[in-house]
Amino acid sequence: MAAKGAHGAHLKPDCELERCRAEGHWGRLLALARQPPAPGGGARRSSPGARLPAPDADDLGKLLLAEALLEQCVKENQAKVKDSVPVLEKEEQRISEAKGYLSNILSHGRLPPQYLNEAMLILGKLHYVEGSYRDALSMYARAGIDGMSVDAKPLYHMRMLAEALVIKGLSLERLPSSIASHCRLTEREEEVVTCFERASWVAQVFLQELEKTTTSSTSRHLKGPHPADYELTYFLEAALQSAYVKNLKKGNIVKAMKELRDVLRMVETKATQNFKVMAAKHLAGVLLHSLSEDCYWNPLSQPLPEFMSKEEGSFITQALRKPHLYEGDNLYCPKDNIEEALLLLLISESMATRDVVLSRAPEQEEDRTVSLRGAAAIYDLLSITLGRRGQYAMLSECLERAMKFACGEFHLWYQVALSMVACGKSAYAVSLLRECVKLRPSDPTVPLMAAKVCIGSLHWLEEAEHFAMMVVSLGEEAGDFLPKGYLALGLTYSLQATDATLKAKQDELHRKALQTLERAQELAPNDPQIIFYVSLQLALVRQISSAMEQLQEALALCRDDAHALHLLALLFSAQKHYQHGLDVINMAIAEHPENFSLLFTKAKLEHVLRGPEVALVTCRQMLRLWQTLHSFSQLGPARLPSRGLEKDGSFGEGFTVKKHSGLHLTLPDAHDADSSSRRASSIAASRLEEAMSELTVPNSVLKQGPVKLWTTLEQIWLQAAELFMEQRHLKEAGFCIQEAASLFPTSHSVLHMRGRLAEAKGSLEEAEQLYQEALTVDPDGARILHSLGLMLSRRGRRSLAQKVLRDAVERQSTCHEAWRGLGEVLQAQGQTEAAVDCFLTALELEASSPVLPFSVIPREL
Repeated sequence: MAAKGAHGAHLKPDCELERCRAEGHWGRLLALARQPPAPGGGARRSSPGARLPAPDADDLGKLLLAEALLEQCVKENQAKVKDSVPVLEKEEQRISEAKGYLSNILSHGRLPPQYLNEAMLILGKLHYVEGSYRDALSMYARAGIDGMSVDAKPLYHMRMLAEALVIKGLSLERLPSSIASHCRLTEREEEVVTCFERASWVAQVFLQELEKTTTSSTSRHLKGPHPADYELTYFLEAALQSAYVKNLKKGNIVKAMKELRDVLRMVETKATQNFKVMAAKHLAGVLLHSLSEDCYWNPLSQPLPEFMSKEEGSFITQALRKPHLYEGDNLYCPKDNIEEALLLLLISESMATRDVVLSRAPEQEEDRTVSLRGAAAIYDLLSITLGRRGQYAMLSECLERAMKFACGEFHLWYQVALSMVACGKSAYAVSLLRECVKLRPSDPTVPLMAAKVCIGSLHWLEEAEHFAMMVVSLGEEAGDFLPKGYLALGLTYSLQATDATLKAKQDELHRKALQTLERAQELAPNDPQIIFYVSLQLALVRQISSAMEQLQEALALCRDDAHALHLLALLFSAQKHYQHGLDVINMAIAEHPENFSLLFTKAKLEHVLRGPEVALVTCRQMLRLWQTLHSFSQLGPARLPSRGLEKDGSFGEGFTVKKHSGLHLTLPDAHDADSSSRRASSIAASRLEEAMSELTVPNSVLKQGPVKLWTTLEQIWLQAAELFMEQRHLKEAGFCIQEAASLFPTSHSVLHMRGRLAEAKGSLEEAEQLYQEALTVDPDGARILHSLGLMLSRRGRRSLAQKVLRDAVERQSTCHEAWRGLGEVLQAQGQTEAAVDCFLTALELEASSPVLPFSVIPREL
């Protein structure tokens, strides 16, 4: 009965039928095909059936019915078609009807060749949908699609040809590999690739022409409703992407990149916007994963011949109509694979975030999941791309934009948190990690990361203890991370003990730290990091022999660890084996020549063994090393900061600075002239003037550079000042202190050293004022309290000196200098018994005292 109604199809104008077939309005086409003929046949003159006899027009109606029924069936069963699950005739009535119509048309053979070819293309597609791949190939061979042209043909014919080509390639792929000959298999593979490449071209041309037609039609009917955007069918999407996907699977990277770049350079249509996002993501993945910077070629150049010779087959040369590409004279061209990947991903990110489904409605859950998955994949690639160049600040800005749709999405929250850690926004990172813990309370890695940040850059020890306890409370659920949880907790207790101001509290926290670290060692007896920190904790409580035994175990597992070697040198110095300590330090510096902490210890050991003059040589080496290493540009040679600071316009993150040609870092030479002569005074003044004019770093520069860089330079100057004061070269010491003060004028270390210099010059009142200022900045500084106490004792204010020195030993109970000073004050006050106790304590502590406190070794995860 439906076939009888098909007679009405020949009464409709060509343009409407062709538009429905091109734009995929299958419901409308079905209605037109089944509509009864109008009385009088007034439209017959402009209909396709007007030139055909009635039986032929009836066959044309069947053709339209068959196409509409098949397309509706494919749309409703798209998931099955994607997964290559056959849609059987017995399960789907529309397949049976369409197959019957097409068989009748081809058996009659009354239609003109154009329509017979269309019937073959539709029937080939139907065979593919029902899983009959050989029948599909046979039908396409009969239609002769390899020689088909799209010139002077209706627009819908271009769509049919693109789908036929991709279906032929897919059918060849799905045929069983029963061919024994390797040559035949290779030919089949080449034929598949050729089909996919031709399908891609034809599909792109079709979509561009469809966009033109739709746009012009809309402009002619501005008052009418705006037509819906064309939705890519499964087969058209497959036509666009199968060529590069096949080449990637075969390892033909060059051909795949060419296909992807061609697709992305194609003049965009509304239908291809989402597809281009996916293609850009694929190309970025290829650039990052499969192509090194040495092998890169830009989109407007050709790859090296040796790359092409390694790949199978060659590019197709069929004379097909090519799609329109974006062209111009001043197009931006990336310089390397990272730049191209970044450009692709930033464009993709802007499009993907725009199209993410934000609604939490249950009916949109699937669409939201799909769009979110696509956006997350882009952000993952962005993390890799920007991470390779150290552009973590830019990465954090990109990931922050994802927060608007990251509700409940752990992966995006964690990515943002990690980017904040990498770019130094530690406080923000901890807030984000706290949210991540709520999303995944059973994941031990998240609180461990939070504890790491709190222990390291923030020194939020209460927060660190809280996060470490989270891991420990998981017990066996934490798995291999449980020892790390105990390690984090032990380090937190150890750092809290260092910060504590009361001796009883210090002792309690040191005991808890040691117990917790030993528990971590029980759980992971072969972890060198845990063993090392057990050794360090033992050293902090002055159990030197036990610390040495543990450290030997750690070094047996990790021989060249800088911190372990540093601790070994300090332990030797605590045992008064200074030469052994210096040998170890020299060995460590040979392995880690840029480690300033090792160099500071070397200077201290040299001071003890060989005197301040030799130690000053090491200070000069540190200044030269600082000048060589620390520059504001990661791309060029090291530059010392000067007056001008310019941001580098290149891709590498950092800064460059302008530098006077004669700029250098040097310590003053105390042997240039007699320190008491007028000439020496003028030389020192001139050096100071030169340093202040060329080397002084303004605050604006300090704010832009990493603080650790400048604190290291400050410590070098202060170390040199201390050595000069040891030699009684006070002018040179003053020069060094002035250099440190130009970096951090209110630093407690600078104020303390200025006070020591004033005291050495006999200006006791000025020294007391400077010590008080230093204590204002660092109220718990044991060294400052010690210096202030001794100076007060010199001024005869022994009661106040005793109180200050007692505060010093309370703050740092292992400081033997403070105990000795307290004993001297008590002795001067006539409290002999108490003074003897202090002297004995000082002697006992000095016997196990290293040249530098053990706390100089960082405690961090």
